[in-house]
Amino acid sequence: MKLLVGLGNPGSEYAGTRHNTGFQAVDAIVHRFSFRDWKKDCKGLITQGEIAGEKVVVLKPHTFMNLSGEAVLAAMSFFKIKPQDVIVLHDDLDLPVGKVKVKIGGSAAGHNGIKNIDSHIGPDYMRVRIGVAQDRGIDTVDYVLGVPSKEDQKILADVMEKIAENVSLLIQGDENNFMNRLVR
Repeated sequence: MKLLVGLGNPGSEYAGTRHNTGFQAVDAIVHRFSFRDWKKDCKGLITQGEIAGEKVVVLKPHTFMNLSGEAVLAAMSFFKIKPQDVIVLHDDLDLPVGKVKVKIGGSAAGHNGIKNIDSHIGPDYMRVRIGVAQDRGIDTVDYVLGVPSKEDQKILADVMEKIAENVSLLIQGDENNFMNRLVR
């Protein structure tokens, strides 16, 4: 069983912001694979389905970004999932808009959601970093909580579809082929 986690902040005021890129990615996956309806559980919204013959639980933490680890740990405990079976999708300021990179472990690179997850489960899980390229002239918090330009929204929408089309490769542990299919 795999746990896919999309990072973001709950509430309509955050919908469509750069920091909710992870929510948008898992929404695309859930839609593509016709998962069950979302239900409140494990300090977030949960749904389940199957991808590439593997049972998959999808979580959107509703603890707000800085406490995402609480929801991830709750879901892992409830479903008895190990860190190596966790895949977290999140925004990344250091990557160009729409660029996707996958890594296991390593630094949180200043991402508070990742820092909090690391503090709860350790760093040894897969991270799907989705570029939102910070404008260095804007405060970081204002930037991530802002809505991307129309051009960037189109790029990100296309990337979300590609992530959903190719997520089975991540489920199967083939992150290199996954990244090759998402090259922009």
